[in-house]
Amino acid sequence: MKATIDKELLPMKAHYFLFNAGTAPVVPFMPTLAGQLGYSPAVVGTMYTILPIIGMLAKPLFGYIADRYHRHRPLFLGGQVLTGIAFFLIMFVPGMEKPLPKVEFHCHQGVSDVKFCSEYGECVQGNLERYYGNRTLECLLNCEAQPFMWDIVCQDWLKNNTDNCAANRTNTQMEFGTSINMQKIEKENSCMFFMVPHDQGQIAGQNVTMYCPKEYFKSNCTMDCNEDYLKEQLAENAVINTSSAMAMPQFWLFFGLLILSWIGMAVVVSIGDAICFGILGDRHHLYGKQRLCGSLGWGVFALLAGLLVDHMSLGEVNKNYTAVFWMALLIMGFDVFASSKLRHTPTHLSSNILKDVGQMFLSVRCVVFFLWCVAIGLGTALIWNFLFIYLEELDKAFEGCDSSIKTLEGLVMGIQCFGGELPFFFLSGWILKKIGHVNAMSLVLFGFGVRFILYSMLQNPWYILPVELMNGVTFGLFYATMASYASIVAPPGTDATMQSLVGAIFEGVGVSMGSLIGGQLFESVTARTTFEIFGIGAFIIFVIHVCIQLYLQRNSNLDENGKGTVASATHKATASPSAPLEADTPKNTDDKDGDGFREVDLS
Repeated sequence: MKATIDKELLPMKAHYFLFNAGTAPVVPFMPTLAGQLGYSPAVVGTMYTILPIIGMLAKPLFGYIADRYHRHRPLFLGGQVLTGIAFFLIMFVPGMEKPLPKVEFHCHQGVSDVKFCSEYGECVQGNLERYYGNRTLECLLNCEAQPFMWDIVCQDWLKNNTDNCAANRTNTQMEFGTSINMQKIEKENSCMFFMVPHDQGQIAGQNVTMYCPKEYFKSNCTMDCNEDYLKEQLAENAVINTSSAMAMPQFWLFFGLLILSWIGMAVVVSIGDAICFGILGDRHHLYGKQRLCGSLGWGVFALLAGLLVDHMSLGEVNKNYTAVFWMALLIMGFDVFASSKLRHTPTHLSSNILKDVGQMFLSVRCVVFFLWCVAIGLGTALIWNFLFIYLEELDKAFEGCDSSIKTLEGLVMGIQCFGGELPFFFLSGWILKKIGHVNAMSLVLFGFGVRFILYSMLQNPWYILPVELMNGVTFGLFYATMASYASIVAPPGTDATMQSLVGAIFEGVGVSMGSLIGGQLFESVTARTTFEIFGIGAFIIFVIHVCIQLYLQRNSNLDENGKGTVASATHKATASPSAPLEADTPKNTDDKDGDGFREVDLS
């Protein structure tokens, strides 16, 4: 039989592919970029606590506007434009000013040197020797001084040539110039020693020989060589806490652009899913096959972005993200073009959207579903916002500053998509028909528990790759279950509002709380312990969820009002309690009590 292509769904598939391809180069790397800009894990956690709340407010608001005024298409396209531009502008946000490198000045009998220690010592030394060759740099050192040091300077460096030299004994700072040979760098463990040629220096405008007749003295100093590359290589990564960040204009610029991009993504995701289900009609089980195109786009371009960032960052301590911002802007432009070809007109209109959706909170099963979305959001936040931070901590012990960590992170996302999400999105309709929505929900919780416990056991960051196959259960199956369940129970004419509401509960409550808790735990305990705590918590919630669903199945006709009432226009599901819901039909065929709602088994 000849295969047929549904041309009506092609623009939808193209959108899912391009939108995820456009966000994949930026979204996963944003927490590590924030760390590179100088913000602590607590600041990252705080930002990603607020961002989902912004999404929680934006999704229902724009979903309501789309349903109420039938403006799905312009809001959909506008969200894509906003997302692409906001991401691109983040490229121009300045990081905090790098502090001057902190070094130790050593004055010995016959030799002087400047000592610098770093966890990237060997790599930094190689970078400096390659960049500067045999150049000699002139540097200014500002050092802590004690009275005995001034005695040495006056007697042995200056030979008592200055009248007021003795008066400097009360000065706690000593400033002098010196030369350092970039080709002669001695290394000891993680420390480098920049040798001072012939002990020559300048102090108080005089050329001096920095010879110390006693054993030696050492002093903590800052060093300024007027060389941006040297400063970048030797500067410590400053960590800005939450209170300090609040006073920085560049933080608010960075955070403001993140907020705009989050609003744009929230609108696109929720309205896009509503449009997709509208085109599918009663073919809800085909949603996963549309959404898998998004996983394909995410996997390909996340991997490509990781390779590009590593390639453009060779020899640098900090990663160069320029390519990913250009990728995001260009691909989002293609998405706008593809999405403009969508042709969808809502066929169901609701006379009172807020009332119809509000009725969902009167159903026990729907409330349990909403709480399940919150629980999944808690775990998802830890993966989205802190997994790469954890991997980079593990990576430091293996490869240093010339590591291929971004390539690893790209591979992680590639496996998440190709090995996890893509097959589970493809099979999600079959899985949901076989095991039902309720059992799928329990399986997702169990998958999170296993995944987090495996994370807590990692020693080598590359061992994470096989673990990422579980993303098919924890995200692919989860998302298909959440979106299809929400579409099935949505009252007619409220598709966008319902998808927005469920997405808002997942991100605005679950992901927000998970980001806050994860950020605090990362600072108060180790990252490894954080994943262990979340893993144990997932297993506990899994057991609770199973028990609640078993109870509801035994009392399937009861809720707070004594009946299983849900605001929806679907017909009554006659399958077993664990079977999935069937597709929508245009009439309330099971409104037995005349209240405008159907009596349905929501398992």
